Amino acid sequence: MRQVFSGAQIFDGTQLLSDHALIVENGVVVGMKRDLRGDVELAGGVLAPAFVDLQVNGGGGIMLDGQADAGRIAAICATHILLGCAGVMPTLISDSKEATSRVIAACVEAAQANVPGFLGLHLEGPHLDPRRKGAHDAAFIRPMENADLAALLKAAQKLPALMVTVAPCSVSLEQVRALAQAGVIVSLGHTECTYEEALAYIEAGASCATHLFNAMAPIAARTPGLAGAVLDTSLPAGLIADGVHVSSAVLRLAMAARPEGLFLVSDSMGFAGTELAEMVLNGRLIKRVAGRLTLEDGTIAGADLRLDRALATMVRQIGVAPSKALAMATSTPAMLIGMGNTLGHLLPERRADMVYLDPNWQLTKTWWGGVAL
Repeated sequence: MRQVFSGAQIFDGTQLLSDHALIVENGVVVGMKRDLRGDVELAGGVLAPAFVDLQVNGGGGIMLDGQADAGRIAAICATHILLGCAGVMPTLISDSKEATSRVIAACVEAAQANVPGFLGLHLEGPHLDPRRKGAHDAAFIRPMENADLAALLKAAQKLPALMVTVAPCSVSLEQVRALAQAGVIVSLGHTECTYEEALAYIEAGASCATHLFNAMAPIAARTPGLAGAVLDTSLPAGLIADGVHVSSAVLRLAMAARPEGLFLVSDSMGFAGTELAEMVLNGRLIKRVAGRLTLEDGTIAGADLRLDRALATMVRQIGVAPSKALAMATSTPAMLIGMGNTLGHLLPERRADMVYLDPNWQLTKTWWGGVAL
């Protein structure tokens, strides 16, 4: 089946093109052509690759936790496909050894079953700094042991991608080197580490930072910390652009310092894709009120965010060029996890996983392999 999409600007993963039509045959992009009228006529806005989200704690009323199995992971991924994602990395926040093992096993099963939209696993903890625990349960935070390292190295062999968020105080440089050499994406986060410590861990193989500015020491005149290291190097880092986690002024400063390499994450919880007002995670109640997710003590617990809304924030409030913001939700995260050849672009021979964003940057339509959802 041949489809021609026209009437909108087209983002191919790198540039935003006007007066072009996108040609899709049997669910695969064939190419683009100027001044061609399509059989799918869009009313302005942007046609873009479907999003890539590397930090998704849950969706559809389900959290990634110790109850995980391949079916629950498939349900989380399906929720985010409907929210415009080509793929996501389900993310486990700090939990027990037993829960972590079950989640790893479930994700391996999901990978073997080729669950649609499953890109791999993100373990956000438990090897963090309790001083920067954020919404994580301090009871689960602990240093990495030899058995933990062995389990991660084994998991990396069976998963399409594995990202592990760690704090320098809970892992050694040798452990980071071993993980990086095995292909694990080591992300620094939830840490009080100094700028110098961050540089040492980057040198050892850390290749990312988790939710820039959140759960890390603030930048100060003599102590730039991890945030300063991100802005002063080429280390990729995620951003939660929900208007709650990071102020507009700080987002503008970040983009001025690092016009390349930053990417958008939803940090979404099980609330994503639902109208739920509250849910329980590891015995702790999380409430959803006016776009904020909080624990009973007021601590922010993840984000009530979709990536189309993050895009709208970056373009309309922060003033980021549309092509730059679109790359932050598509091609940049895809390249970070080594999937830039398959995700994040609308180029010939790529699957036609696409989203249509109206002129207000609201997700209006999603296509999965060229099929409208």
